[in-house]
Amino acid sequence: MFFLQQLINGLTQGMIYALMAIGFSVIYGVVGLVSFVHGEVIMLGAFTGFLMISFLGTNLLFALIVGFIVTWILGMLVDSLAYRPFKDAPREIPLIMTIGLSIFLRSLTQVILGTQQRVIPSIFEGKYFVIGDIRITYIQIIIAVIVIALSLALQQFLYRTRTGLSLRAVSMDKDAAALVGVNVSKTIRTGYSLGCALGGVSGVLLGIYYNSVHPVMGASASMKAFASTVFGGLTSIPGAAIGGIVLGIAENLGVGYLHSGFRDIIAFVIIIAILLIRPSGIMGRKEGGKV
Repeated sequence: MFFLQQLINGLTQGMIYALMAIGFSVIYGVVGLVSFVHGEVIMLGAFTGFLMISFLGTNLLFALIVGFIVTWILGMLVDSLAYRPFKDAPREIPLIMTIGLSIFLRSLTQVILGTQQRVIPSIFEGKYFVIGDIRITYIQIIIAVIVIALSLALQQFLYRTRTGLSLRAVSMDKDAAALVGVNVSKTIRTGYSLGCALGGVSGVLLGIYYNSVHPVMGASASMKAFASTVFGGLTSIPGAAIGGIVLGIAENLGVGYLHSGFRDIIAFVIIIAILLIRPSGIMGRKEGGKV
């Protein structure tokens, strides 16, 4: 039963990682570059949830909506500062800009909100139900429902709307998309904002799941999102989601049966293993020249 309990916990954590990775994959798809600022976007989403719930006393749904909006706007700013001015420059330049923005946002958060860990009041504290010897908390169910709902909504958006189809076209071939009338710059901004907003929501969920937020949590979140996306394939949203779930389960089983110190090591092992065995990921398409 211990195994099943760890599996349930890992699945919940994996769903949060999946949402992080989906946002990461959306950005990579439209920009063609790894966004090193994604972890700090997740961190700011978590702090938005903390401020809304702890200081304003809002419910979880409202905190999620505000977190989505705040990080959507942040995505627009990142696109304007780190990508758009350097879209014709060597690829290393926007990459370095995202690293610089990551450091800036982390430092700014520490200056404004302090360096200490902040506690988020427990939602549905002590509320759970038991199946045999397995305990499933209300918050685990809520996280699963939110992530599944957002994933289904994203699928409908990408396949059923004009903007979504434009995003898919740009991710496949920017030049061809432009030839058929797609506004590539506008579409990239939308994709960047959407990816950041999904990361922001995952940050809110991460904060309420662990009941805490910290200004340096973005570094770990960025690594988990990157590992999940590399596992599934940088260009595959379903693959990124699968990668997140696999990572969450692997982490919990590793911590449960080995040692808590293995939690972050597992992400590195997954990155190294998949790059050696299948560099394009389990569901990614093979391509070269991108970072």
